[in-house]
Amino acid sequence: MRRTLRAIPTLLRVGFAESVAYRAEMFVWLLSTTMPLVMLALMSAVAREAPVGRFGQAEFGAYYLAALVVRLNAGAWVIWEVNFEIRQGTLAFRLLRPIHPLVSYACSNVGAMPLRLLASLPVVAAALLTLGPGRFTHDPLLLALFPLTVVGAWLITFLAMAVIGALAFAIDSSSSVFELWLGLYGVFSGYLIPLELFPRWLEVTAKLLPFRFMLSFPVEMVIGMTPRAAALRELAIQWTYVAVLALAARITWRAGLRRFAAFGG
Repeated sequence: MRRTLRAIPTLLRVGFAESVAYRAEMFVWLLSTTMPLVMLALMSAVAREAPVGRFGQAEFGAYYLAALVVRLNAGAWVIWEVNFEIRQGTLAFRLLRPIHPLVSYACSNVGAMPLRLLASLPVVAAALLTLGPGRFTHDPLLLALFPLTVVGAWLITFLAMAVIGALAFAIDSSSSVFELWLGLYGVFSGYLIPLELFPRWLEVTAKLLPFRFMLSFPVEMVIGMTPRAAALRELAIQWTYVAVLALAARITWRAGLRRFAAFGG
């Protein structure tokens, strides 16, 4: 543990250097997360005649701009690294290091966070200039908790990818399983449509799944849709999911590494 803690600052610097060196790929990834802007244009046109539920054009603007910020900062890509390295056998090189591979992957992802935050600043500025601060919560506690909810969203994303990626120890590629997960995320996270616009039974189901805590929960909290008591309760649920997925990642990786054999390149 002490060795790992000493290595983390260096790993973060390496992750940041990689994100700068591959800034073109980072830019392409950022462009791939602009679906909230597409949905903003669509839903604003729908709400031009009359509000949809409690969402008018301004409410949709606040929701989707906040969703874009959360998505930019809560995304991860460890699933593709894990799949590639297991299939090619290059994971063996990581296993020679005195640091768990998941720690290395996490530092690589977190190292890119400064660039993500930089990309978020224009979105935040545009939201405040066009919508005004009145469209966002003024509760100081909720504003202080917002970064924690984004960290929780990132951890759920990363750990879920780690669990699904570990399936590659047993099957040819776990990316197809992740595509199913990604499809469910698009529907049940609120990424495309706010969950409260779903039919009641589907909204209740969506709120029980982890996808909500990867995006919809922090978004609804920061735009003032979630009261303080409900936000604290859902924060506890979010971090319960983090703990459960961390345990699942530990178990699946231990089981996978026991049967790991390098093959291919």
